[in-house]
Amino acid sequence: MRMLHKTLLLAVLASLGTVARGEETRANDFPTTDRVEFVLECMNRNGGEPQYIYKCSCAVDEVAKAYKYDDYVEAATVARYRNAGGERTGIFRDPDEMKKLNKDYTAVLASARKTCGLQR
Repeated sequence: MRMLHKTLLLAVLASLGTVARGEETRANDFPTTDRVEFVLECMNRNGGEPQYIYKCSCAVDEVAKAYKYDDYVEAATVARYRNAGGERTGIFRDPDEMKKLNKDYTAVLASARKTCGLQR
C-alpha cells in the first residue's frame, strides 16, 4: 500500500511539472525579434520615454501568457488589418470568426496594458 501512495505521489508531481513547463514554454515561444518589435511599437505609442521599456516588456509577457505564438500572430494580424480600407481587407473584418478573434485580442491587450500601467 505504501508503494502505491509513493507511486501516485510521484505521478502527480510529474504531471504538475509538465503543466508548469507547458505554461513556461508557451510564455517563452515568442521569438525575440517579435518581442522587441512589440516593445518598440508600444514605446512609440506611449511617447517613447525610456521608462516604457519596462512597462511594454511587461505587456508583451502578459500577451505571451495568453497566446501561443502562432495564435498571437493570427490575432495581431487581424487587429492590424481590420480597419484598413478596401474590399480585399474585408476578410479581416467581416467574418464572425475574425470579429471574435479581434475582440479577444483587444481584451487581452487591454488587460496587459492595465496590469503593466500603460495608457495605450
